[in-house]
Amino acid sequence: MLKALLVLIAVTGLTSVPAAAQQAQGCTPGALEARYCDRDGDMVADAPQDANQLVDPSTLVFAYTPVEDPAVYRRVWEGFLTHIGRETGKRIQFFAVQNNAAQIEAMRAGRLHVAGFNTGSTPLAVNCSGFVPFAMMASKAGEFGYEMEIIVPSESPIQKLEDLRGRTVTFSQQTSNSGYKAPVALLQGQFNLREGTDYRSNFSGRHDNSVIGIANRDYEAAAVANSVMRRMVARHTVDAARIRSIYRSDSFPTTAYGYAHNLRPALAEKIRAAFFSYDWQGTPLLEEFSKSEPPQERFMPITYREHWGVIRQIDQATNVSYACR
Repeated sequence: MLKALLVLIAVTGLTSVPAAAQQAQGCTPGALEARYCDRDGDMVADAPQDANQLVDPSTLVFAYTPVEDPAVYRRVWEGFLTHIGRETGKRIQFFAVQNNAAQIEAMRAGRLHVAGFNTGSTPLAVNCSGFVPFAMMASKAGEFGYEMEIIVPSESPIQKLEDLRGRTVTFSQQTSNSGYKAPVALLQGQFNLREGTDYRSNFSGRHDNSVIGIANRDYEAAAVANSVMRRMVARHTVDAARIRSIYRSDSFPTTAYGYAHNLRPALAEKIRAAFFSYDWQGTPLLEEFSKSEPPQERFMPITYREHWGVIRQIDQATNVSYACR
């Protein structure tokens, strides 16, 4: 499915939609697919000007990024989704997606209306699916972010990144920032370790699979989002004593929350307001996400242009294309 939807191959620079195709729609050129317009230059798709292209579904479908057990997160999000339903007057359905490509495809096809996309797949969702991110989890003091860590079994002889030469590094998915793109860029740019030449690679499918695989000594090394790992440790899913970190990056933005660009503006505004009016106190959402460092205790406003700048730079450095299929 990933290959059918996205082209993640080595190219020179980022793929842009031809200016003529966008200008024909009265749009400014940019990285968005030709079906979308960005007249205000904020790098995300504008709502269609033709009222017939706007949608106002009776049921809003929500999906959270597929990083861990869907059953756990269905319960975690239940109260919040009830709040959105109350604020919008809509029925709400939780959609348990199995991978990033399925989530992007669902919004692109109009089957997904509100979502949290993980850090690395957010640019693809923006450019290929018309995703409009506007919020991110943060602490009450406005602190946010997570780090990429490269971990090994606690008894492994691997002590530093240079020791990965000749080894197998496990990644989560190709669309993941911390689970693939950032570590590949780091290993090649700073340590001259090239994927497929200086080390082998495989994919676990999800961050939690990578963490469990390291704890069980199924993998030699793995790149993970430490926010996922910390929540797993806090839930006693894994024993922290069985895992050792050999590298920790600077902080990246966390999951981006937003809606499909073609929702009726009045509905989109109600969804946006519902995120920021939600009272986290005593909720399963707070119980789960406060385990992160810094704790995630509220939604803060974001812009894709500003907060995802570092991620776009990583994509450019690793020759990721935003071309859509």
